[in-house]
Amino acid sequence: MEIKILTETNAPEYQQLRLRALQTNPESFGSTYDKEVAFTLDYVKERIQPTNEKFVLGAYDDGNLVGIARFVRETDQKVKHKGNIYGMYVAPEMRGRGVGRAILIDMIDRAKKMEGVEQIHLSVVSSNLSAKKLYESLGFKSYGVEPNALKDNGQYYDEDFMVLFID
Repeated sequence: MEIKILTETNAPEYQQLRLRALQTNPESFGSTYDKEVAFTLDYVKERIQPTNEKFVLGAYDDGNLVGIARFVRETDQKVKHKGNIYGMYVAPEMRGRGVGRAILIDMIDRAKKMEGVEQIHLSVVSSNLSAKKLYESLGFKSYGVEPNALKDNGQYYDEDFMVLFID
């Protein structure tokens, strides 16, 4: 398995896996398949192009993109000590094989090297026990729950907010 920062050249495969994520686990994301299927390739390229404040990691198995997650650092003066993980997804056939853990370890290591980043935040659907267990095993702590944070097809989902202090 290889973990790497995705660039605009990876946009088609990123978009394909992202759309699969939105179809496979719609309850886990704030966005929707219907919204993102309309994104142009140029928009996706811009979205994943790394900067000093953001990057997307991809996990490859035999040359296939099988896992993704996005890191975005806050930029406002009073909150730039924080970063956020968004859009974590591992293809179902690769779950339980350490793909998510490898992505997160790499992401945490990269965040630690960003000057001034002291904490990493994420949110996870409260019922996603395997994801919560993974995050906790890497040191993330829950600090709150938002009831009915997401609503999909009439079904509500709570979200746990988690933080990892890295300073």
